[in-house]
Amino acid sequence: MILHTTSPAETEALAARLSLWARPGFLILLSGDLGSGKSTFARAFIRALAEGRGDFDVPSPTFTLVQAYDETRIPVFHADLYRLKDAGDLDELGLGDLLASHVGLVEWPEKLSPPVADVLHLAFSGSGEARDIAIDAAGGWARALERDAEIESFLAPLRPFTRHFLEGDASARRYEWLEVQDGSKPLLMDMPTQPDGPPVKDGKPYSAIAHLAEGIRSVLCVNEVLGQAMGYSAPKTLRHDVGHGLALIENLGGKVYGRMLLAGEDMTEPMLTAAELLADMGQRRWPTASEHPHWGTYRLPSYDEEALLIEADLLPSWFWAYLHGSAPPPEINATFAAVWRTLIPHTVQDKPQWVLRDFHSPNLIWIPQRSGIKRVGLIDTQDALLGHAAYDLMSMTQDARVDIPDALAARTVEHYLSLRSGEDSFDTAAFLTAYAVLGAQRATKILGIFARLSKRDGKHGYLRHMPRVSRALAQSLEHPVLADLKQWYLDHLPEALSVKA
Repeated sequence: MILHTTSPAETEALAARLSLWARPGFLILLSGDLGSGKSTFARAFIRALAEGRGDFDVPSPTFTLVQAYDETRIPVFHADLYRLKDAGDLDELGLGDLLASHVGLVEWPEKLSPPVADVLHLAFSGSGEARDIAIDAAGGWARALERDAEIESFLAPLRPFTRHFLEGDASARRYEWLEVQDGSKPLLMDMPTQPDGPPVKDGKPYSAIAHLAEGIRSVLCVNEVLGQAMGYSAPKTLRHDVGHGLALIENLGGKVYGRMLLAGEDMTEPMLTAAELLADMGQRRWPTASEHPHWGTYRLPSYDEEALLIEADLLPSWFWAYLHGSAPPPEINATFAAVWRTLIPHTVQDKPQWVLRDFHSPNLIWIPQRSGIKRVGLIDTQDALLGHAAYDLMSMTQDARVDIPDALAARTVEHYLSLRSGEDSFDTAAFLTAYAVLGAQRATKILGIFARLSKRDGKHGYLRHMPRVSRALAQSLEHPVLADLKQWYLDHLPEALSVKA
């Protein structure tokens, strides 16, 4: 494929668009004569990863040969091999090692044998300000460009627009925000339907057992009920292409709870309001399915024993391997599951309600211009299911990614309990028992997920959150009903209760 640009600005726009797909291990080879636009592209790509920092310096690597940037959204390195005299000197540059954690840009790549399969080759030619850029992609880059073309086609009616990265890493789901000519800034949700993974139990993949959403229809249907039927602040769907897993949704703003916490803002009102929202949810009657004329019927699964057990099993299966470098003995998984089977009855609610399962700081947005509980915006709702009310309150107050001050967490729980204490059917003691059991289950699951992301997927950044999750697990295990589970940890995996930074 050959792309024609008429100015450096168009080359820079191409670089910014391709930066949306940057991943560690992705490599971009830039070839062409001196002054053909390679450096213009590379600098624009790096600045886009710096996400708008106008003072971000991108020096030429002509003399250093390699310049690495670890403070960008995705760590990136820029190599210029023009002065390299001998291909044997490549080993000293350590590009292969850098690619394990960085996306790479290499000018004058003729002496380089690409060490990875995910390669994008851009060959620049032309004169004046016009350029022809021959594009050849392989591996992950080829799939990224195919998806990028589908997105551009989906968004075509909005032209002109500029796309900006918003979020996406731990799953196949991605978000971008758009600058549209009319001044609007909607969000693009990119959630292609995922194929089933390998069977892990009874011939079923993990996603089916754990009831994970496999396509965009789930989030559209869930948001429709939350926003339209229940009156909560879930994003409205503006455009959709369910077949391609794309939707344009309402932008609820940038005051994400997690960012507010990290910035040191007073979170008392946002947290207490979120507790009020959860208390309101606990007093509603919830349907078992969502009906929509375009998306059909979406039935919410139950947070059943099978789902809770397969999630808990992530810890012995992956945290053990993370610690010991090998799979656990079969009896480790079996004894762990046996203890959990005695605890799961505490998580059963007479009248199950919708549980969003991702009700925590990255997915809660403070909308101060609205009133009441509508000030709490809800995103990432696709994994909602029918379960116990304690789960979402617990996941918010025992956040895995940011520190919630103990006093604020306790006040939030107390506020929730005070709002529900007048209900005849509400049992405070039983609720707090479920809160502890589900807290232990969620912390168990997340330790396993973070270990898996590191060991299997090379996403080591999540390891920094392990100490926080470990503390939450140890705290939950102090509840008397969890005595046997605490003893199992002390006997088999005490390291999970004291993970250090």
